[in-house]
Amino acid sequence: MVDEGFLPGKADDHGADGATQRRAGPRHRRGSGPAYAAIDLGTNNCRLLVAEPLAYPRGSQRFRVIDAFSRIVRLGEGLAQNGVLSEPAMDRAIRALGICAHKVSQHNVAGLQAVATEACRRATNCDSFLARAQAETGLDLTIIDVQEEAALAVAGCSELLDRGVPHAVIFDIGGGSTEIIWAHVPADPAAEPVIAATQSIPTGVVSLSEAYGGDRIAPEVYEAMVGVILRELDRFELANGIRARVDDQAVQMIGTSGTVTTLTGQKLGLRRYDRRKVDGTRLSIVDAREVTAYLLSLDYAGRAAQPCIGHDRADLVIAGCAILEAICRAWPVASLRVADRGLREGILHRLMPAA
Repeated sequence: MVDEGFLPGKADDHGADGATQRRAGPRHRRGSGPAYAAIDLGTNNCRLLVAEPLAYPRGSQRFRVIDAFSRIVRLGEGLAQNGVLSEPAMDRAIRALGICAHKVSQHNVAGLQAVATEACRRATNCDSFLARAQAETGLDLTIIDVQEEAALAVAGCSELLDRGVPHAVIFDIGGGSTEIIWAHVPADPAAEPVIAATQSIPTGVVSLSEAYGGDRIAPEVYEAMVGVILRELDRFELANGIRARVDDQAVQMIGTSGTVTTLTGQKLGLRRYDRRKVDGTRLSIVDAREVTAYLLSLDYAGRAAQPCIGHDRADLVIAGCAILEAICRAWPVASLRVADRGLREGILHRLMPAA
């Protein structure tokens, strides 16, 4: 499906190996107009979008994706135990960033922003890594704080918000952290959502799977994983009183993470992940739990054999399911909107008004 926020020129469909998969189609004609590029280096993934703006009425910003890339690099592997980025992890990230830099060079890019998040925020050797990335790829990465990450995530998925529901919980289950955003949603579609509060839980799919394992997960272990996140969410709920608004059916939920896109692809029975069929759809919590129960019945090899999971995600997906389950127990909505978009799209929305 083509979503409301942008029109794809090349799909950013990730395959089981985490590499970018493309739809057949003509290459973008260089020099056809200015493009903009966004790079997001997270704890688990390195992602790129290159897009060109499209003119739409009423001042709304739309863009067409002309190139994209996504690769699992596991930059934060071992970070929770050692506090540093390992040499193999940095090597993987540098290789992916090099591909991003090459792709950017193939287009008439008028603006570029490259950001790094939780792994680089926490690592004591992040400065040397960023210097190496600049020397070897020419990319200047900026480490953004939690507040900026939240603002970009909201900007990236704002067009999926239902303007008839006044509040929203927006979450991003990352590799090293989980971001929770509590936002107020104006009825006017031209008005920006207002971020009321944010919470960055220092646990993501990589750190949780490293702590609890990534092969066969017993039910009691899974419940322990859920409990870790629930205890963190309790403080956020106490401060913001979200549950009462959920009970009044005044809260919508948007998930912007690989966990929800993977579960959705699994529920749809996709033989190969297809972003167009996933982004913007609704996933009922009942369906999410059914898929989770099936994945819990499998070991690592069984999950790796699933077409929307593969070897790169097989040891991480249960941790993501546990985090999602905790969020849904804290704020029991009936369904959530699935967003295969986030920081990169938010960056592009920020860059393009200057065009």
